[in-house]
Amino acid sequence: MIAAKTQNAVNFTEVFSTRTGAVYQCDRERCWYIDFAGKLVKFDYRGLMKLKTSIYRVNIEALLLDNSKSPEIEMVFICACNHCYFLNLLQIIALKELLEGTFVMLELNQIIHDRLSRIVI
Repeated sequence: MIAAKTQNAVNFTEVFSTRTGAVYQCDRERCWYIDFAGKLVKFDYRGLMKLKTSIYRVNIEALLLDNSKSPEIEMVFICACNHCYFLNLLQIIALKELLEGTFVMLELNQIIHDRLSRIVI
């Protein structure tokens, strides 16, 4: 179901990917790596949730309809994290899609784990 990928002698498990990026899980480091917008960034679970919250706060429709400013670039800043993204609206949509798929896969993985645990017990 989930393919393994090795990079720099660290075992990554691909959680979800799109044409524009991918999210990998590293069990050894207990973190996730997001390969998006030309950089590979490491997140713990709390940081991943903060990134999701930051992306979901961007009101894409309002930015497109606002004639007073140009909706060229948005800065996505994650509080208590050393990373930020400078993204155009298409990239924000792509990152939102990537994060949505990632959290669906993580939830699916948890459901499967719970069901298998019930069968064994």
